[in-house]
Amino acid sequence: MEIILLENIINLGNIGDKVKVKNGYGRNFLLKKGKALRFNKENQDFVNKKKDELNKKNLEIKNKFIEIAKLINNKSFIFNKESKENGELYGSIKPKEITNLIREKAKADVSPSQVILKDELNKIGVFKVDISFHAEVKAQITIKIDKIESK
Repeated sequence: MEIILLENIINLGNIGDKVKVKNGYGRNFLLKKGKALRFNKENQDFVNKKKDELNKKNLEIKNKFIEIAKLINNKSFIFNKESKENGELYGSIKPKEITNLIREKAKADVSPSQVILKDELNKIGVFKVDISFHAEVKAQITIKIDKIESK
């Protein structure tokens, strides 16, 4: 499927680029979320006319995310969880829990889909977690998982 991008997308392209993607990805994600249009002459002319406006909107979004990234970049967040004797947790920490803690401690609005977990957070320790706000804006936080001392 050939599409025209309406915003910059990591590993795909920039605003106004004509790219070829798999049908499912194009139809179920890019078109549905308004990130792209099907490629045809009419849509290409539309995007060329609106390119400045789209770039301006993209810059506004990027600047908003830069502010949020500054608030949380290189910060540490601590979870106290019950664990087994070997240090494994009874459940893993999910992106939703991380975003709730960030919202509570740093007053920053982060969605679970922006949290990139390389590994499951299912044991005691310190982990680096990437947060991808935008194609050009990223932050890294530290998650420290401590054991709750049982009485």
